[in-house]
Amino acid sequence: MKYEGQQIVVLGGGTSGLAASRLARALGASVVLVDSGESDVLRERTASLVVEGIEVKLGADAFVSDPNRFSFAVVSPGIDPLWDLTRHFSDADVELWSEIEFGYQNTSTPVVAITGTNGKSTTTELAAVILNAAGQKTVPAGNYGLAFCDILLGGEAYDVHMLEVSSFQLELIKNFRPTTSVWMNFAPDHLDRHVKLEAYRAAKLRVFENQTEEDTAVLNAADPVEGIQARTVTFSAFGAEADYTLEGHTICFKGEPVADFTRTNLRGAHNAENLMAAMAVARSRGIEFSEMEEAIRAYRPPRHRCELVAIVGDVEYINDSKSTNLHSLESSLRSLRHPLILIAGGKDKGLDFGGVRESVREACSHVVAIGEIAQHLVDSWGDVVRCEIATDMADAIERAQARASQKQIVLLSPGTSSFDMFSGYQERGESFCNNVKRLL
Repeated sequence: MKYEGQQIVVLGGGTSGLAASRLARALGASVVLVDSGESDVLRERTASLVVEGIEVKLGADAFVSDPNRFSFAVVSPGIDPLWDLTRHFSDADVELWSEIEFGYQNTSTPVVAITGTNGKSTTTELAAVILNAAGQKTVPAGNYGLAFCDILLGGEAYDVHMLEVSSFQLELIKNFRPTTSVWMNFAPDHLDRHVKLEAYRAAKLRVFENQTEEDTAVLNAADPVEGIQARTVTFSAFGAEADYTLEGHTICFKGEPVADFTRTNLRGAHNAENLMAAMAVARSRGIEFSEMEEAIRAYRPPRHRCELVAIVGDVEYINDSKSTNLHSLESSLRSLRHPLILIAGGKDKGLDFGGVRESVREACSHVVAIGEIAQHLVDSWGDVVRCEIATDMADAIERAQARASQKQIVLLSPGTSSFDMFSGYQERGESFCNNVKRLL
């Protein structure tokens, strides 16, 4: 077996850590999973590993006395390379691999890797739908759905691995080389983990570093990337010169119509870019545009991403709760009919909302602010648009409804995370949907 006689340590007891531990054990390694946490939830989650022959050390025990006995360490994306636990092993010269690197080292199947600040999940899912419809078997994984190592552990044969990859997953790659990589966009986010914006961008750019001229890089033309060895394909729905463009409601490739955007279930120009990127992935796999049509028309985007919830008295209520950063917020504002009423706010992540001030002024007739950052939004935008603060989601929708005129849009696009009021963007989006449906 590949790792028989080797000892491997896995850092982190989340989904990726459990998957990496099981794959390493299946490949013959002696495996220890460590996590400096020791909650009841973590103990319950990792208990099954012990039955499978995997050693688990939590809390203070995670700092094992002899770290240099391990051949390498697999680091879960939730574990910061600068944390004491990680440095306990790196300072002992134990090589650190991310979970996607470990997975890549143990498959010969081609990989598509999709990264960027926004649009990754929709693009990953849509590309997988198109490929499967064309007879190329794949399943979206990585930062979306199952962990990469879980896919490999299942033993099912795929034609290609379709991975959404985050900056956290790319930080510790070594040989990871996608045959097709996708750069959706870049904007400030995760600055609580990446101390500097440059470090966040550099981590994401690692998706290209092992590619050669035999590979393909799909790039957002509005966010150029230099020094790429792979052949490049570009896209833009916002007027930049590119291979894929949006002309009215038609997606064109090098000036030729290839898809009618009005015949899809997607909304907004940013979703047109997601579709362009997915189509570019499919073309890199040899799929013709004519083979994509049926899958594209049937596809419905994931929940909480510019999702039309209801039309109440000619007012459209749109749930974009997945908007957890300013780039996503700005994309939604640019993509939808003006003027709209915006419900925004949530946890204070240290983002500068003044940076989207002009977009808010142009797109919004009114803003309803929620969450711990509500007053900051009023201070940032109050002199360019009418703002008010709501106590909760129900109050926010009532206030928005009172301000809305016929055929206007009420948009939930928070621009930050939800953890001040909700367990995640999904619960926030469901709260919006449930309160809107009460209006009916």
